[in-house]
Amino acid sequence: MSVVVIGGGPAGMMAAGAAASAGEDVVLLEKNVRLGRKLSITGKGRCNVTNARDADGLLANTPGNPSFLRGAFNKFSSVQTMSFFESLGVKLVVERGRRVFPESGKAEDIVSAMERYLVRNAVEIKLNAAVTDIEFGKIKTIRLGERVYRAESLILAPGGLSYPATGSTGDGYRFAKKAGHGVTKLRPSLTPMRTSESWVSELQGLTLKNAGIVMRNSTGVVYKDFGELLFTHFGVSGPVILSASRFFSDGDKHGIDIDLKPALDEQTLDARVLRDFQLYKNRDFSNALDDLLPRALIPVIVRLSGVNASKKVNGITKVERKALIKLIKCLKLNVLGLSGFESAVITRGGVDVKEINPTTMESKFIKGLYFAGEILDVDALTGGYNLQIAFSTGFTSGCAAGGMLK
Repeated sequence: MSVVVIGGGPAGMMAAGAAASAGEDVVLLEKNVRLGRKLSITGKGRCNVTNARDADGLLANTPGNPSFLRGAFNKFSSVQTMSFFESLGVKLVVERGRRVFPESGKAEDIVSAMERYLVRNAVEIKLNAAVTDIEFGKIKTIRLGERVYRAESLILAPGGLSYPATGSTGDGYRFAKKAGHGVTKLRPSLTPMRTSESWVSELQGLTLKNAGIVMRNSTGVVYKDFGELLFTHFGVSGPVILSASRFFSDGDKHGIDIDLKPALDEQTLDARVLRDFQLYKNRDFSNALDDLLPRALIPVIVRLSGVNASKKVNGITKVERKALIKLIKCLKLNVLGLSGFESAVITRGGVDVKEINPTTMESKFIKGLYFAGEILDVDALTGGYNLQIAFSTGFTSGCAAGGMLK
């Protein structure tokens, strides 16, 4: 066989289709019983397939080795990703933050479209095909127990360590090391955070659609964002928290300040609270915040404010009111750590990109060996950027393996 691709995720499927469209005979090996298993559950099953920003916008949201990806983003942009899926019959919609989803809201439509792409280009698909060993040379020998495949070109796109239940068990790193490549430190990223505050569990399931966050460590502010936040039984999650987790440093102390009313400065918020207090002046404090905060959050805020819950609103002092304003604008959490790989969207770290040709995704050590997707030491924030990395690096490696790039 001319080209073998290991990994039936977004990067691997794109790579296989691109190589086959160049006229190569391509075999795609996937260890699972179906293709795109992880892809089918991304975005809570909706699949945030890309982000409708230009290359500079994509790079700005890629903290993990962005300069390495410029060429790949230029070769296969978000516009091309959208055109690709629409040409395969998937209608797309652009939502807040320029996030792109299938109009149906079904990730399975993206998986099915990629399967059609493979069939259209006559890619030979082998499922339940777990690679056990690889011998690297001019001809690569790929072993699957008793089965053996040989290829002039091999594309490694087996994913990372995130969501191991979907088959991402880090096999690719072992193969990369055998080929002589370095692998940087591997850490979970885009994952929920565990916090120390006991009251957080009282808010389990509460989603704040428009929250501002600031995350700090011992050096100062490391991340700021605005958007959706979710309280869990152990801490916090949601898009803004997942992106913030990318900047968590092992061995350092981290805190998160939540702004419950980011659209209002303290003066404007104070005026708003004064109006509410005037309207509900004869109520107990605990019954006077319904217009301001989600109902589930009120008991926690009342308790943290230090104001007696049964105190009449008309008796609340200016000092107490100002303390309430400070609390609403800066609800503090202490971060204990991150959730593990089992709940991480992506892996941070991977095959050292200094050892990869960014124009072709080919190894600088072994001719005909290519890398694509999460196995590489590249990573981005939430918003469709990581899938765009998969598609762009998959397309680039596939075209290069197919002889279309030098």
